[in-house]
Amino acid sequence: MAFILASASPRRQELLQQIGCDFRIVVSSFAEDNNLALPPNQLAVFHAKAKALDIANQQKTGDIVIGADTIVVNQGRVYGKPTDLSDGRRMLTELSGHEHQVITGVAVVVNGRAWTDSAVTKVTFRQLTDDEISWYLSTGEWVDKAGAYAIQGRGALLVEAISGCYANVVGLPLTTLDKLTRCAVGVGLV
Repeated sequence: MAFILASASPRRQELLQQIGCDFRIVVSSFAEDNNLALPPNQLAVFHAKAKALDIANQQKTGDIVIGADTIVVNQGRVYGKPTDLSDGRRMLTELSGHEHQVITGVAVVVNGRAWTDSAVTKVTFRQLTDDEISWYLSTGEWVDKAGAYAIQGRGALLVEAISGCYANVVGLPLTTLDKLTRCAVGVGLV
């Protein structure tokens, strides 16, 4: 039995390492589509499950494959990773001064069976000036991040308040994942 993370995300890897979880990485080739006609929670879970199943089909029996997908939802609109600088600016401008939700879908797949859940954290951005948005974009930290920010880095300066799981905003709600692994195989992450 081995834990396998179906993600190339350095943030997810760091979170698992932080708690002492022994795992290996096999990156899924599943392509996310944020335009599917699903409610945000279901969309994130759908992506997470698809990533985990993609990798589980290639692994040994008994391996525990972890899939995750993080999205940001602001005023009913789903934000994935920005496509370019202009898209990142648009996202940060729209998030400025607003409370939004960070939703991470999590899937654990063992022997072809999937256990899924999601975590929701409310994040409030302070009102940002155009200069502050330009400064943050100049850091490059926004690249490859849902909603175009990283709360664990300089993006913390954009956040006024958070309600819920911090690790979820980073990209992997550890307590949700631990609960799923206990359901799936009777043991936690460590």
